[in-house]
Amino acid sequence: MPQTDKQICIPPELPELLKQFTKAAIRTQPQDLIQWAADYFGALSCGEIPPVREWSERVALSNWAELTPELLKILHSRVAGRLIIHADELAQMWKVLSLPTDLFNSVMNVGRFTEEIEWLKFLALACSSLGVTIAKTLKIVCEVLSSDHDSGPPRIPFSTFQFLYTYIAEVDGEISASHVSRMLNYIEREVIGPDGLIKVNDFTQNPRVRLE
Repeated sequence: MPQTDKQICIPPELPELLKQFTKAAIRTQPQDLIQWAADYFGALSCGEIPPVREWSERVALSNWAELTPELLKILHSRVAGRLIIHADELAQMWKVLSLPTDLFNSVMNVGRFTEEIEWLKFLALACSSLGVTIAKTLKIVCEVLSSDHDSGPPRIPFSTFQFLYTYIAEVDGEISASHVSRMLNYIEREVIGPDGLIKVNDFTQNPRVRLE
């Protein structure tokens, strides 16, 4: 087959289109992602409103347990500190807790996970199904990851917060990388103490920290 120097042109509207599709998939969490995607783009092509469910419209299926921070904390304890977990093992853990299969599949699809899953990324996307905003999502993640058992606010290493915030903002697609960088630099410089930990209050009650 002859070689060609023809350059592939990416339509300028494609990145924004895919970004909005990804956000809609996270919000809706369809049971059949492929069919829902067909309906989604079909509606757009006809100038109609795509079938996107808002967070408040989601109802837990009667045969499944509703996802909660407490169940995610149990799941996190069973991952036992591993950074990478096999998809089949995580799916079995999820099943044992009677969590919705469609939610697991949605997180897998949105995160584009394959056989080897980065646990913190999976956890962040699972928490995003409970959090209306990025700040709320990060608050839930901190509560799940925190090992503090006293009455104080949950705390996690700033390096972990930095990784999670950057990833969630990237998936969300609405926040510029420069804004994320400014917020992280401010938090590291002005908020984080010698212990290198960030508390939930540091980013939920500080008026100078605007994560979105």
